[in-house]
This record gives sequence, C-alpha cells and structure tokens, in this order.
Amino acid sequence: MGMRYISTRGNSPPVSFAEAVTLGMAPSGGLFVPEKIPIVDFSKLAGMPYQEIAVNTLTPYMDGFDKSEIESCVNEAYTPDSFDIPSVVSTVPIGNNLHILELWHGPTAAFKDVALQIMPQFMRYSKIKSGDNSHTMILVATSGDTGKAALEGFKNRAGISIAVFYPHGGVSEVQRLQMATTDGSNTRVIAVRGNFDDCQNGVKALFCDEALRNEAAGRGVKFSSANSINWGRLCPQIVYYVKSYLDLVAAGAISYGDGIDFCVPTGNFGNILAGYYARGMGLPIRKLICASNRNNVLTDFFAGGVYDKNREFHKTMSPSMDILISSNLERFLFELSGRDAGMVAGWYGSLAKTGSFSIGAGILEKTKEIIEAHWVDESTVLETIGTLYHECGYVMDTHSAVAVAAVSGPGYKRDVPIIVASTASPYKFSQDVLKGLGIAVDGDEFDAVRILSSTGAGAVHRAVDGLNKKRVLHDRVIDIFGMRDEVRWF
Repeated sequence: MGMRYISTRGNSPPVSFAEAVTLGMAPSGGLFVPEKIPIVDFSKLAGMPYQEIAVNTLTPYMDGFDKSEIESCVNEAYTPDSFDIPSVVSTVPIGNNLHILELWHGPTAAFKDVALQIMPQFMRYSKIKSGDNSHTMILVATSGDTGKAALEGFKNRAGISIAVFYPHGGVSEVQRLQMATTDGSNTRVIAVRGNFDDCQNGVKALFCDEALRNEAAGRGVKFSSANSINWGRLCPQIVYYVKSYLDLVAAGAISYGDGIDFCVPTGNFGNILAGYYARGMGLPIRKLICASNRNNVLTDFFAGGVYDKNREFHKTMSPSMDILISSNLERFLFELSGRDAGMVAGWYGSLAKTGSFSIGAGILEKTKEIIEAHWVDESTVLETIGTLYHECGYVMDTHSAVAVAAVSGPGYKRDVPIIVASTASPYKFSQDVLKGLGIAVDGDEFDAVRILSSTGAGAVHRAVDGLNKKRVLHDRVIDIFGMRDEVRWF
C-alpha cells in the first residue's frame, strides 16, 4: 500500500491521493494529511528546470499515478501560455542577505496560480482513478486572490463547475473586477456581506451539510474545494520552496545543506505550511517566519499558545491576509501534537464553541523551534515599500511588504539568508503601493496602475492591463445565510 491520506480529526478512513483531491476535506470536518512525510534528496535536483523539480517533489505524494501522468499534470500546468517566465517563479537578491521569491508570474498575478494551474489536472485524473462520473462543484471562499486563480484554472472544464464566495467590500477593486469579469459557462461569483472568515466558515458548513450533500448526490453532483483545505491545492506549493533554495545554491549564495529562513506573509497558513512540509522532506530550512498584518491572531498564538479569534477584525491594505481563522494551522498542529487526532478535534471543537483554544506549554515550545512570528502595522508597510524602492529600486506589493517589514525591524539580525515569499504583483494593489512610494494619486485604481508603470515596476501585468474595460458578468451580493440556497440554485 502506497501513500494514504488521513484526517486531522480521525473522522475518516484513510483515502488515496485521488480521493483526497476529489473530496477536498473529510466529510465530517478535518483536513487530509499524508500519513507520513516522505524524504527526498533535493540536492540531486540542482540545476533542473521547475517542471522536473515539480515531478520529483510531487511523485512521493501521488501514489496511484504513474510518472507519465504526473509529468502530464506538470507540463500542462507550467507552460509559456500560463507563466510569463520559463522558470515559473523567480528568486531575486536585493542585498543584505535578503531575497525575494516572486510567485506572481502566472495568469492572475498571484501566488495561488502556481497551485491552481496544476490542480485541475489533478482533479481530472483523480476523478478517473476514483471511478467518479459525477459532476464536480468546486466551492471556494476567497480573501481576494484564490477566487480568480481558481476560476482561471477551472473555467470551461468538462464535468466541473465552480462557485466563488468573497467578502463584499473586503477585496481590492482589481481583485473584485478580476473575479466579476470572469467568463466561462461553468463559473459563478458571489459577494457575501461579511468578512473572509464568514465566507470560509460558510463553505466548510456546506461541506459538512449531510442533507445538502445527499440532495446534490441525487442530482449527480459532488462538492470539492480549491482552497488550501484541499491537499491537492497545497502540495504543489512545496515545489517553489525547493526551487528557490536551489536558486541560491546555483547563485553561490549558499552551499547545499546550509540552513536558510523563509518569511511568508500569512493569512490562512497554507503557503507557510507548504514550507513546513518542504522542511520535513529534508530541505535545509532553519526557520519559517510568519508575518502578519494588524489581524495578528497568529502572532499572538505563537507567542502564548492561545488561539483566540474573539477580537476586532481589521480591513487592511493587505486584504488577502485579513483572516482570523487560519484553516491550515490545523494541519500544523496535527503534526506538532504527535499526530494526535483526538487532541486536534478537541481544540477545534473548542474553537467552534468558544472561539478559542490553548495548546499548552509543551507543544508551544515545539512550534517555537520552527516558527518565528511578527506583525506590522499599516504605516510600517508603507514605509517598507518606500525604503525598498529608494534603496534598491525594487517595487513590491503590500502583502510582500508585510513580510519584508517583519525581518527588517530595529536589531533584526539576518544571520542566514532569508527568502521572502512575494505573493502578488504590485499592480494588484497599485494605489497603496504608490502611497508607499510617496506618489499622490488623484483617480481610481487604474489611474494608479498607469502611474505605477512609470516608476520602474516593470510592464503592467496582463492580469490587470485593460481589466477595467472588461464587462462585469457577476454582480450578485448575498447575506451569509444565503450561501446554501445559492449553491442549491447553481
């Protein structure tokens, strides 16, 4: 028996990779994780292109897929039509032991593209291998970027439809228009009066709604997810940690085996969790630095071991991180607890009932061996954007600036190289980026895009260029309690 997937809450029998992808999450709650973390000698992948690194990294997780099928998934996803650069991602040194991992060269200008261009291939093969002839309805909650990346990956795919829920007024205008102008015969985009956590909780409730699942099954429909609660969304993100580490080796910045740190702007904990799995597989990562904005629930958690979502929710200039319930933390705590599903179920039962839980001193100490956590305020984000531009001519978005700021405070020692995950193109958040550069904008987001293009930020990303001239196809706004009816209608 090859690699199987188990639930973090012990409430599902082990499943195959194909079943984990098609189900999305355990039907009774809980997230699928590999029953063991495979070890890979990444030094043997030095000098390989992204696609070959991806095949070698993903193969141990994809039991039931032969090599030609994995290669097909990878080669269909990472093409010149999908990504602007042959290397898919780019590692850019900016001095003083700091490197920027640009993850936004895909079709929607966000890091989510790296996973969501390959996930439809996973889904197609997984349905065949599972003998699943049903129609798949992908349900997505988004804080801004996942929605468009998922829509772009799954639109017009046979046997699949996709419904995306986002917080009304809680995303940037570029993010909203990216989703609202999406074409495709199988797409649906709905704004929800609430925040991202409301959308995410609503989608999770739909998955756990047995009556709704049965009704859907009666119509030949099964639900799945493209959020990082789906292992098929998360595992492709491991690859770019490997690629960027090997980039530093190739550049002579480190020798293979040297420890480095990664700093990740963090909301739902999926991106940084992929780094944890890369570390577990043998990549020489010393620390993972969790960078948060004013919604600093994770910073407080890693400081004191108490997760408490009962706090003020802030709308910030890094909206994709405006999250108070970080779903993938559950997978991390499953690993740190010694894979104790009962303990995890207890914590998340408490979170559902009271809005908080405590992990205790022993497990907290284990987290500190791996995770360092910081948060920064809005003024510091703007200052960081300006400083980086004036010191080395580099323009970055507001989310990436949160991470750079987290490792740039007074007295912060960069005693090993740090790679910062840059999660979005600056053109997705042009107005706030220009504020950081000290440039006044008298106009809308697209006037800001035009002005930003004259600062040395590079060509306007194709995902943004001309976006304001596209026709809006999705303009529905609902209350939170309407999500169930919306799915039934769709």
